[in-house]
Amino acid sequence: MKVYFISGLAADNRTFHYIKLPPGFEVVYLNWIKPVNAESLKEYALRLSSGIDTSEPFVLLGLSMGGMLATEIALKHAPILTILISSSSSHRHFPPWFKWAAGLRIQKIVPAKAFKSASLIKRLFTGETKEVKNILRQVIRDSDPAFIKWALNAILNWKNEDMPKGLVQVHGTKDETLPFRYCKANYVIKNGSHMMVMTRPTEINSLLEQLLSPLTS
Repeated sequence: MKVYFISGLAADNRTFHYIKLPPGFEVVYLNWIKPVNAESLKEYALRLSSGIDTSEPFVLLGLSMGGMLATEIALKHAPILTILISSSSSHRHFPPWFKWAAGLRIQKIVPAKAFKSASLIKRLFTGETKEVKNILRQVIRDSDPAFIKWALNAILNWKNEDMPKGLVQVHGTKDETLPFRYCKANYVIKNGSHMMVMTRPTEINSLLEQLLSPLTS
């Protein structure tokens, strides 16, 4: 069975470097496509879903922004299971400062390059291993500023409140981007950060085996 992976903002499939699926499952990465003008997160998600073979059963796995896109895709195409990691399934689970940022139109004022620089600087103060830091730095450097600017605006203006069937949310208690206290998690990774797919892969992989293995039995 295919599991379609969607990465987070300013990231790509390298963030899933340490993720391993149980036997019987195939990883398919849904790579970013170019946004069309000022399309919404939902509109973008539905275009991105053209890369999914919906004629057969499938699973979605979304990280951060990728989880928001996975939610919208799941509402349209009904996968067997949708797994969100370090993400939100509704704008109602965003921290208050997201609303403030949208009101101030921060995403329009601050250059995308500034967001990239801030993300690179942040890596200096995180507890990630040297290998993980190097991967993330390269991913951030390779990200497209125009895509970042569109994505920030799309996220801050996202208004979904519908929950798809078969939705599972995995969140870390030390997530600094989407704080745990605002999320609706089914599974909790104690002290897990926003990038726990890279810093806590053993626990994530064990959980994925627990969630996916019953689907092939």
